[in-house]
Amino acid sequence: MYNLLKGKRGIIFGALDENSIAWKTAERAYEEGAKFVLTNAPIAMRMGQINKLAEKTGAEIIPADATSIEDLENLVKKSIEILGGKLDFVLHSIGMSVNVRKKIHYTESNYDFTTKGWDVSAVSFHKVMSVLYKQDAMNEWGSIVALTYMAAQRVFPDYNDMADNKAYLESIARSFGYFFGTDKKVRVNTISQSPTPTTAGKGVKGFDGFIAYADKMSPLGNATAQDCADYTISLFSDLTRKVTLQNLFHDGGFSNMGVSQSVMEYFEKE
Repeated sequence: MYNLLKGKRGIIFGALDENSIAWKTAERAYEEGAKFVLTNAPIAMRMGQINKLAEKTGAEIIPADATSIEDLENLVKKSIEILGGKLDFVLHSIGMSVNVRKKIHYTESNYDFTTKGWDVSAVSFHKVMSVLYKQDAMNEWGSIVALTYMAAQRVFPDYNDMADNKAYLESIARSFGYFFGTDKKVRVNTISQSPTPTTAGKGVKGFDGFIAYADKMSPLGNATAQDCADYTISLFSDLTRKVTLQNLFHDGGFSNMGVSQSVMEYFEKE
């Protein structure tokens, strides 16, 4: 441990169970000296084990629907009271597609489902930052991070409308990040993570084959949830003060690959 977050305060959205990147990030933030509030949607909290994480890290839990401005206003206000001051970091680790859950093909999208997934997965990030901004809730040089995936730039057919949601999420990070940086000296970035066997990730059709393919394509192999937590901590720390408006690929090199030797060898066997 390096005490990278000693004295820092934050909010972590989206910890569901031990497979969650948000869960691993909370553990690492605690180890590095941070205090934080955990939050998730009430329905997600009933499905998960967030109380166990709260007990382990000494964190309080404030349920909040990230699509509700009222809930977010309450969350931010109470977090500042509980933690004893303005925030230094926020992690947005939220994503949901009803079309994926219902196994509806992208070309047959139910648009009510599309709108719901878009609101939860992307617009919620704008809402979170809007509330933080209006309440002047972030300390200068604070850091806001959202998790994304490379399907925002390239075609992964079974990722469905989550690809659209992630593209919108990344755009929000840049656009809002400009104002947060100029007006408040707060940085906003997204981490484009390797396919990771979280509860949400495993809901994507063909996930096992896909994660194996990504691992063979990546010079360093896939980045794990634990690896992502470590990277997120570095972005929360003072070591990355001038990094903002970036979509940061954390994928073992996958994003710059055309083909790898191991993938070539697999097809040469056919």
